[in-house]
Amino acid sequence: MGLFERDTEIYKNRDALREDYQPEELVGRDEEIQMYQASLQPVINGEQPNNVFLYGKTGVGKTAATRYLLSHLEEDASQYDDIDLNLTFLNCDGLTSSYQIATRLVNELREETNQISTTGYPRATVYEMLWDDLDSLGGTNLIVLDEVDHVEDDSILYQLPRARANNNLSDAKIGIIGISNDFSFRDDLSPKVKSSLCEQEIHFPAYDAGDLQKILEQRAEVAFHDGVIDDAVIPLCAAYGAKDAGDARQSIDLLMKAGDLAREEEVTQEQANEIIITEEHVEAGRHDLERGRIEEGINGLTQHGHLVLYSLLTLHLQDETPIRSRDVRPRYTNFAQRAGRDPLVPRRMRDHLSELAMLGLVSVTERNEGRRGGTYREYTLDMDIELILSALDDILEDVGVHDSIQKYMSDENSQSEDTSLLEFQ
Repeated sequence: MGLFERDTEIYKNRDALREDYQPEELVGRDEEIQMYQASLQPVINGEQPNNVFLYGKTGVGKTAATRYLLSHLEEDASQYDDIDLNLTFLNCDGLTSSYQIATRLVNELREETNQISTTGYPRATVYEMLWDDLDSLGGTNLIVLDEVDHVEDDSILYQLPRARANNNLSDAKIGIIGISNDFSFRDDLSPKVKSSLCEQEIHFPAYDAGDLQKILEQRAEVAFHDGVIDDAVIPLCAAYGAKDAGDARQSIDLLMKAGDLAREEEVTQEQANEIIITEEHVEAGRHDLERGRIEEGINGLTQHGHLVLYSLLTLHLQDETPIRSRDVRPRYTNFAQRAGRDPLVPRRMRDHLSELAMLGLVSVTERNEGRRGGTYREYTLDMDIELILSALDDILEDVGVHDSIQKYMSDENSQSEDTSLLEFQ
């Protein structure tokens, strides 16, 4: 008998729960799919494509809807002799400049033997290469820039949508699909970029528990054998997903983690056919996933990101949340000074709040008070306090232990530098 043997009592197709799985039908996004399909219709008509901008939190179906519709668009366009459709997908995570985006696009369009270096060229030269390559390719070109909010300068976001209008392209038609998890990114775009990149805007709201349950039922039917999931499991996973910002990816990951924990249980061969995924597996899986997500997210932040999070945490424990960024700033400024750092300007501090929201560590709510009050965002914390504190050890050492978190600290940590609550007002 081998050391590894196939274990198929729980899963029929575990890959149906993975991020790259493409279901035959998208559920819970009928209205958004209809708007998106209408925005892509000019491609089938042989017309200049629309530029489309999708925005919404992580895990609400933006990328899944894009891949679903573009796969159908590509298949349907192949039936028309006068449509030559080319699709280019680029994830901008890790790409912070227009230069990096442009060089990556050039290399995506070229054969492996004709790639260019990612450094050493003037930006104008790289743009010329991009226009030449697109015109040589011809036809209709849709370029998807996923997580486009990582780009810190907007040159490429202006140049691409206006390439034909600026006479940089003559043969190729080009359409841009920008996808952003960051609500504030759209507002921070310059007017000239917003008018072109955001020609058609589609907002993907968070899923509710009912939508998430339909998504999980669809995946579970493909992923698991009949009868291995307790009736309460999928509603519980959906409820947690709705609570965690309506994130479908988190709900699906939780269901897979629960299945993995059930599979890992030590059972005798006689009991193997009786393995059932239960609520206990979901609860244990949620704790494991949340700990990993919090630690990974916090460990990837800069020190100022830690300071902003610590500020929001203490305000949350004092029942001051939801709270505006301007009201977080005094606490953050005090903490930064205690850590020996110069506080960031308000806009950069807000960027860190947006990053915390993208990571799912912070919830953000848009408020509109009309002409008198204007539009603003409020932030709150909706994560396990002890898990967050466990990843902020260095900041606690630099800043000190705030009164609001004393009850969460061990005796050893609580004996650190005395901190009066009045110091932090």
